[in-house]
Amino acid sequence: MNDPEIRALLYPLFTEGVFVDELPTGTTRADVVHITPDFMHGYEVKGDGDTLQRVANQLRCYGEVYDFVTFVVTEKHLPKLLPLLPEWVGVLVAVGPELRTHRAAAYNATVAHAPLAGLLLLEEVKQYLLALGLSGVSTLRKREVMNLLRTTQRVPLSGLACHVRERLIARLPQRLLDRAERKAERQRSGARRRRKPVHKAKAKARKRTTKKAA
Repeated sequence: MNDPEIRALLYPLFTEGVFVDELPTGTTRADVVHITPDFMHGYEVKGDGDTLQRVANQLRCYGEVYDFVTFVVTEKHLPKLLPLLPEWVGVLVAVGPELRTHRAAAYNATVAHAPLAGLLLLEEVKQYLLALGLSGVSTLRKREVMNLLRTTQRVPLSGLACHVRERLIARLPQRLLDRAERKAERQRSGARRRRKPVHKAKAKARKRTTKKAA
């Protein structure tokens, strides 16, 4: 079973909130993130053709930002994957036409301020910090803002997490529009590429005709 087939089984499980594909998360991308006003749940999909080489980095990045984390895998990966995962990480197994729960995800207590804020645009983070009364934030560069978030005691994690969820949910319509535009452009590019060989064939035919006439 491949990645798209597994995602098709996963999407119907999200009965509230929104979900986002390929959300940049630290130094990687989360395959699917389910976002509601109350939590964010990151999902990593491993189809039969995937490897487990990036699991350690994915776990680190997801663990810094998502309230829950679940790996969705085929039976092939289960024996080697389980020893790599902490007990709080959930595991769903794709078996035939369904996803079976091997282990439900537990609440993740390792979320950190700076990586969480990294899901947003810098200006969105600054707006939140300014609303908390932190002066001078508007002139800071990204590295300085992230350092502030690592050291200050004035930014409640729960409030920052709520702000991140709100902004990501609000951004979804634009993401969908951008995705549709990219898809349309790929289709147009594909159509242009398919037409090119025809033009080349006509040009070759004209050359042969010219040579015969000469």
